[in-house]
Amino acid sequence: MHRGDASASDPPRASFWLRPPLPRAWNVRLGRSLFRFLETVHGLGAFALITLGVIISKSRTARQVVWPAVTREISRSGSRLLPMFLYVAVALGLLVIGQTVSWLTRVGAINYLGAIMVIVVVRELGPLIAGLLVLARVGTANVIELGTARAQGEVEALEALGIDPVHYLVAPRVIGMALGVFSLTVYLILGALISGYLWAFIQDVPLQPGDYFRQLANSLSGLDFVLLALKTLAFGFIIAIVTCYHGLAQPLRLEEVSQATVRAVAQSIVACVLIDALFIIIYLAAS
Repeated sequence: MHRGDASASDPPRASFWLRPPLPRAWNVRLGRSLFRFLETVHGLGAFALITLGVIISKSRTARQVVWPAVTREISRSGSRLLPMFLYVAVALGLLVIGQTVSWLTRVGAINYLGAIMVIVVVRELGPLIAGLLVLARVGTANVIELGTARAQGEVEALEALGIDPVHYLVAPRVIGMALGVFSLTVYLILGALISGYLWAFIQDVPLQPGDYFRQLANSLSGLDFVLLALKTLAFGFIIAIVTCYHGLAQPLRLEEVSQATVRAVAQSIVACVLIDALFIIIYLAAS
């Protein structure tokens, strides 16, 4: 009698196990996201310090093998991308500078052209576009190459032979990408400034070349050149560190390489934007 009453009042066991899971609280999701973020920052920071230590301490080790690899990475992150960057420079001059010159002429504010070009092109768009283009072309290749090598056991084979993978695989990519981003940014900025004036000349804007470049020279300062060099080197360094970290520092299977590439690209973009924001603060504090 009591057993029958208990079975009638209790819910069926099947319906109990088929109940949908309880929704996760927002604080649990936030905590897990924060923990993953801190874990990623810790891993990237440790990997960056290890890479810097290897570059400094082993700069004279196996120079006949490492320095040709550095030259190859500079070519891959620099000269091979030059035609694409010249095209982007012409397009940037058309879209930004040519339109800005035309608009300033209409409102009679042509004297502010140099300051606007320095702020928009030299300080912001030039370095950021160069970094993102190198990330798209070379950074993704770093993740795929190193991730495939890690998945196929080539990294372990190098360690078995007594070769430091960071010295042989990562250091050349970091040096080459940093120098490549710096060089390509200079070409991109010069090409954009020159092509911008050409587009303005086609639009019959009454601005002499001497006045145009004089305004640019008067708007530039020594701090602009120093911060431009530091920013571009920082972009190249952080892109190389993030992409090499996701391709080399963690165990991967071949089917996980594509996911690692997506994570590396997303984190590199976030890191570049944060670095750019830091330099904006430096510009504002120094002005």
